[in-house]
Amino acid sequence: MYKINENYQKLPGSYLFSTIAKKVAAFTQANPEKNIIRLGIGDVTQPLAPAVIEALHKAVDEMGHAETFRGYAPDLGYDFLRNAIVEHDYKSRGCDISADEIFVSDGAKSDSANIQEIFGPDNKIAVCDPVYPVYVDSNVMAGRTGVYDTQTETWSDVIYMPCTMENNFVPEFPKETPDMIYLCLPNNPTGTTITKAQLQEWVDYANKAGAVIIYDGAYEAYISETDVAHSIFECEGARTCAIELKSFSKNAGFTGVRLGYAVVPKDLKCGEVSLHQMWARRHGTKFNGAPYIVQRAGEAVYSPQGRAQLKEQVAYYMKNASIIKNGLQDAGYTVFGGVNAPYIWLKTPDKMTSWEFFDYLLEQANVVGTPGSGFGPSGEGYFRLTAFGSYENTLGALERIQKL
Repeated sequence: MYKINENYQKLPGSYLFSTIAKKVAAFTQANPEKNIIRLGIGDVTQPLAPAVIEALHKAVDEMGHAETFRGYAPDLGYDFLRNAIVEHDYKSRGCDISADEIFVSDGAKSDSANIQEIFGPDNKIAVCDPVYPVYVDSNVMAGRTGVYDTQTETWSDVIYMPCTMENNFVPEFPKETPDMIYLCLPNNPTGTTITKAQLQEWVDYANKAGAVIIYDGAYEAYISETDVAHSIFECEGARTCAIELKSFSKNAGFTGVRLGYAVVPKDLKCGEVSLHQMWARRHGTKFNGAPYIVQRAGEAVYSPQGRAQLKEQVAYYMKNASIIKNGLQDAGYTVFGGVNAPYIWLKTPDKMTSWEFFDYLLEQANVVGTPGSGFGPSGEGYFRLTAFGSYENTLGALERIQKL
């Protein structure tokens, strides 16, 4: 008889956002007259930029003619997109990255889950706490996390690096040496980040420890402070210890279009084994490439028109973030984030648990956010609101919360 992957049975409950969706659906069914404002899931609400739409239409038309039709995409992605990525995301910032070190994918979520496949099951992972759930859950599925403790909500073989207001949300080097280090900066869910000098310390640490950093830079476009790195490859020595994951979802609104990329430098090796070659083999074996029309849309993101239009879109969301942050502070909440990322991270009032505050906001203000405990044990007592809603809904949600 066939056997299943028993590691899936270790996962506690459903995926965080599935639980939220079920709770909201139940409330809506019981209260159909209520107007729910959703500031929970980090999904964008503004339409695709005109330059992107134009590129999509042109690419679709090309697919209707034999002489311009495209079939399977190249394994790593089309040259036109990879060259644009190198020019604007790396070369312009002084980073030594070549086009054949770029692996185009259907999004950073897929890459952040799949990248662990090229590492052995005995590797010890370290994660910031709170953290984007996919990092831990994908390693649970791989059998790398040990036993789950329901009391502490931690895994026995995972190294947790608490990021709270007590340490200014800056992870500290763990006492136990990890093999794989997940860093999401600017951070989801806290909306906070670290300076380039602090990131350099992590690169130095990883090289000394023989560890690899999985660096999720999905929110890079929202960085506003000058001393914050836009890429880990701005740091000296990162080519020998880091893999970087980037997304078009948040900077260009591709959450429903799907496009991202991973950077795996050729200098990154385990002994004599090239991780670049391993990821190339995995990528070519299990992925047939992002669609041609989507990659053309991605290329348009880097056009002069696209960059100008998306700069306005990022500013739109960050205006929302500023409104939420300032409004909550005026209402007496302790608030973080909202400067280099479109997330607001707040302390729950009156010693409420994060799920108690979720229910309170849903029932009393009809506003949906995300409980901090869903991101890890150090997220308890905190709550995340997203700035990705419309301006009108952002104002409406804030007005409701301030009335509580």
